[in-house]
Amino acid sequence: MLYHLFTYLKAHFNIPGAGVFYYITFRTAMAIMLSLVISLVYGKRMIQYLHRKQIGETIRDLGLEGEKQKSGTPTMGGIIIIAAILIPTLLFARVENVYILLMIISTIWLGLIGFLDDYIKVFKKNKEGLAGRFKILGQIGLGIIVGLTMYYNENVYIIRETTGGLPASYSSTDKVIKEGIVRIDDRGNTRTYARVKSVVTTIPFAKNHELSYAKISAWFGENAMNVMTPIIYILFVIFIIVAVSNGANITDGLDGLATGTSAIIGICLALFAYLSGNFNFARYLNIMPIPNLSELSIFIGAFVGACIGFLWYNSFPAQVFMGDTGSLALGGIIASLAIIIRKELLIPIICGVFLIENLSVMIQVGYFKYTKRKYGDGRRIFLMSPLHHHYQKLGYHESKIAIRFWIIGIVLAVLSVVTLKLQ
Repeated sequence: MLYHLFTYLKAHFNIPGAGVFYYITFRTAMAIMLSLVISLVYGKRMIQYLHRKQIGETIRDLGLEGEKQKSGTPTMGGIIIIAAILIPTLLFARVENVYILLMIISTIWLGLIGFLDDYIKVFKKNKEGLAGRFKILGQIGLGIIVGLTMYYNENVYIIRETTGGLPASYSSTDKVIKEGIVRIDDRGNTRTYARVKSVVTTIPFAKNHELSYAKISAWFGENAMNVMTPIIYILFVIFIIVAVSNGANITDGLDGLATGTSAIIGICLALFAYLSGNFNFARYLNIMPIPNLSELSIFIGAFVGACIGFLWYNSFPAQVFMGDTGSLALGGIIASLAIIIRKELLIPIICGVFLIENLSVMIQVGYFKYTKRKYGDGRRIFLMSPLHHHYQKLGYHESKIAIRFWIIGIVLAVLSVVTLKLQ
């Protein structure tokens, strides 16, 4: 919004300083600061409002230390995070950008599903909240929207160097949108590029660094590629969004754990978006150049600022919980960003904390059912799942657990960045 306003003022009135809105770094910095102000200043007022309305968390008795003291702590604080993301994005980003639109939809979509779940828990006094199948259907719906947009929208494309008239790694499902783009490299050599619509993603630790979904669909035969490629791609997108959003939801079990972890992941994804969106950096690092991607830095800046600002009140002892309103939205945002940046195969590393938490629940439940069927009584691998509760049972303080999980998240984020050149 402000980008177009100041562009107009610069063009027609030549107002000094209006040109700074051309720079993504400036708008990203402004988005971060505004999201911090919203989450810190207005977040406090929101917490006071939730207190007055007695919108508090109902804590189930799990036999964990300190859980009784959390009963009545305001919940649905994810509204603060969503507001701190959307307001700066609408003000400083170019909202006509297809990637920005996708992220706004992702934020609102899963935020509403989480809000409905929290509403049923708090106001309808139903501890189960929204039925799991409806949550999954909502996540699948978002996956279909993201997948269809990424596959069919003409504004979603990558840059390929052309050799012999065709882009490198060209497949029958690729579509050349514009060819004959000429650039001069650092050594003065002339290179020709094309805008190509292609469903391709980044493979970590691989020599060529890329995988086309068309190659997967080729297993069904060359004639089936045009039909199977979009189906396989959209199914994979759905799986990622369901897995990551549920992973964030499960991780949100200790004060500050999900919020801090999400902020770390957001910083990592912001770096990927900025580098991939800048042709010169992408060319130097030998990664996929994705035009118009740098604009996402503004959204991610607001996302990180919102998480850090919310962490001020969510860290131990928490003054507010994000609820499913926040946790589902955070997971959906991270999954959608990874897909847009074409780093979805890096999710097991980037979102390693979410993955471990998810796996701990799956392993615990699976092993319990297996041993109950085989021996007549269910046995457990962990003292309690998700994994953070296992460490609580071992006697670790929850702030120590959260900080150590953050450290693991930082290590995994650094490892993810290293994959840019490690091939």
